[in-house]
Amino acid sequence: MSFTSLLTPALILDRSVLTKNIGAMHYRMRERGVGLRPHLKTAKSAHVAKLGTAGQSGGITVSTLAEAEYFYSHGFSDILYAVGIAPGRLARVNALSKAGAQIKIVTDNKATVEAIISAFPSETEHPFQVLIEIDSGEGRAGILPDSPEFLEVAMSIDTSTNMNLMGVLTHAGHSYGCRTIKEIKAVAEEERLAVTGAAERLRSAGLSCPIVSAGSTPTAVHAENLDGVTEMRPGVFVFNDLKQLSIGTCERNELALSVLASVIGHSRHNRHIILDAGALALSKDVSAHDDHPHVGYGEVCNVEDLHPFEGLYVNAVSQEHGIVPITDDRQFDELPIGTKVRILPNHACITAAGYSHYEVFENGKLVSRWDRVNGW
Repeated sequence: MSFTSLLTPALILDRSVLTKNIGAMHYRMRERGVGLRPHLKTAKSAHVAKLGTAGQSGGITVSTLAEAEYFYSHGFSDILYAVGIAPGRLARVNALSKAGAQIKIVTDNKATVEAIISAFPSETEHPFQVLIEIDSGEGRAGILPDSPEFLEVAMSIDTSTNMNLMGVLTHAGHSYGCRTIKEIKAVAEEERLAVTGAAERLRSAGLSCPIVSAGSTPTAVHAENLDGVTEMRPGVFVFNDLKQLSIGTCERNELALSVLASVIGHSRHNRHIILDAGALALSKDVSAHDDHPHVGYGEVCNVEDLHPFEGLYVNAVSQEHGIVPITDDRQFDELPIGTKVRILPNHACITAAGYSHYEVFENGKLVSRWDRVNGW
């Protein structure tokens, strides 16, 4: 099969680059003596998960219970649901646990702990496995590790009969806002010190802390010291994207994901080309733009080798249309109606969310179709 056989828009995954990216992260974590628990909110695919966990402990990270249920049905039992648990989702977690999943949940507040105690007071056979989320600088979620509330939450979990305290977790999402590798390294060390400091505070209080979990793709790639961390949870490293390229986390030849699109129109009076890949196919994420000018909603590239067409990018999107401004009328002739192109996305996780499957290719040929799970 070739690209010409595919209906567009389509989500294209380069298996060779994917395998290379995963191998590099495996090597990096082994070199530092840290476990890899890949965050599968990016790929949401059992095929990618099997590659990502090969030679590792087999543990995975998810962001939805739909992912947890999907991956458990595909043979993955050690699952960390790394979003603060809502009380209304506890029954689904409990059902997974009773089915045999070693599912771990996360909280950063005492109210949720009390909800677990009151909702499942007699659940001692399958107690909830709980990690405490701490804020290591991102400011999105998590308890400050030196706050009184941190130990209060930990004590409440530890003294309950239906929960086990499994450790601490953090996410240095602010690494995505760094402008230099030096800044990413500094954030990585802040992340490490915060999460290991929280772990030591628990241990000093006589509490168990077997898991010390950290990680974003930038900090996993650039951290110089991971002493005291037991596992890292990068996610987008499997694919990479223009945002990771812009902040120095990957090279251009490490971009594994692209969107196949067709030229469906020429607006000569407006001086733009129209593609059939709009907001639903690409997302409206423009996160790479600050560091990677003239990228818009994605770079427009040659379908065969992903070489960018000079100066061409998706500048505007509506639901099903992508608008590519041109500066030279000869570009209309270079990209006649019906031509297929590939677009490199800003944020692989959000772009991939619009698709039910990957079209997988290797060595220039389409070799497979891999499913993925969506929804919550």
